[in-house]
Parts: sequence; C-alpha cells; structure tokens
Amino acid sequence: MRLVRLARLALIPGLLLTAAPAAFAQDKPLRDGAVPHADRDDKPNLPEAPPRGQAVTLDKLFERLAAAKTPEEAKGIANLIQRRWARSGSDTADLLMTRAQDALKARELPLAIELLDRVITLEPDWAEGWNQRANALFLAGDPIRSLLDIAETLKREPRHYGAMMGLGTILRQQGDDKRAMVAYRRALAVYPQLDAVKDAVESLKLEVDGRDA
Repeated sequence: MRLVRLARLALIPGLLLTAAPAAFAQDKPLRDGAVPHADRDDKPNLPEAPPRGQAVTLDKLFERLAAAKTPEEAKGIANLIQRRWARSGSDTADLLMTRAQDALKARELPLAIELLDRVITLEPDWAEGWNQRANALFLAGDPIRSLLDIAETLKREPRHYGAMMGLGTILRQQGDDKRAMVAYRRALAVYPQLDAVKDAVESLKLEVDGRDA
C-alpha cells in the first residue's frame, strides 16, 4: 500500500502541469513559500468593474496584469487581485485567516496549519485557504502535502500565479528543473512582470533549454 501511495504522489507534479490547459493557452516564458504582495500605495488606472460581479472583474484585472508595461503598474494590479482572493465571503473564515497569517509571520507553523485546517473546513471552495496552507506546509518542511494543496488551489483558481510559483520552487528543490521551468513560465503567462519569476527562469534557462537544444 505504501508503494502505491508513493507512486501516486510522484504523479502529482505532472498532473498539476497538465491541469486547466485553457488557462495557459499562451506559451510564454512561480514563491519562496509565499505569494508576492504589491505595494498598497500603487493605484493604477483601472476600468470600472463590469456589472456582472466579481468573476468578470477578476477577468478584467487579469487582462490588465498580462498587458502591464512596467513592474510598478503590474504590482498595483496584482494587489487588487490579491485583495479579491483574500475575501472568502465568511467573516469567521476571514478572521481565522488573519490569525493564521499572524502565526505564519511569527513562525508558529503548527498553529498556522491548525487555523488553516479550520479555514478549509469552513470554506472548502476558497482557493486562498488552500494556497496559504500550502505556504505553511512548505515552510514546515512538508513539500508533498504542500503539492496537494497547490493542486487544490489551482483547481479553484487556475490563474493563481503564487501557487504556480510554489510548484516551481518545490520542483526545483527536488531537482526537476525542466518541470519547474514549465511552472515558472506558466506563472509568467499570467503575470509577465513578476521579477522573482523572471530571475528564476533566467537562472534555469541555460541549463534546461540548453540541455534540450
């Protein structure tokens, strides 16, 4: 039984990289444990939210993120996206998330994971709950469970560049540079101005692309 479980876990990175192909139709060139945060003072000129609700607004924000011409413009747009991701629709879940993030900052990882367990129980469809627990598990030295939570995050929000960054980081640490590069490039397809990912791609390009040439 243990060998079967290990074999299934070995398939996770490949399944993640083949999930949601429509979200990654572009072939353009992902967290050292956390989603990057933009400066909150950045306020780019964004179109007014369409009347059909948050999902459409996010689509527009992602269009602006992909088209941003400078890192500063992109950071402001990413900040707006992250604010939307941060809202669960439940006051209780939001409060637990705030406490979990405080515990993460204090490196109280078992407490953070316990709080995020409760968040996910309350709001299992909230992508950011899974993403933050993936962060906590990664920092706690449990990359396999972190991969599982990344999969749940991307199932709910295929454009989550932070989760894709986490996937790339884990794959790179495991020595799977080729698939790490795929994950990083998919993050850049969503957020082309993300400097940390551009640096990771550059550092891997010669080894991965050169090896394939």
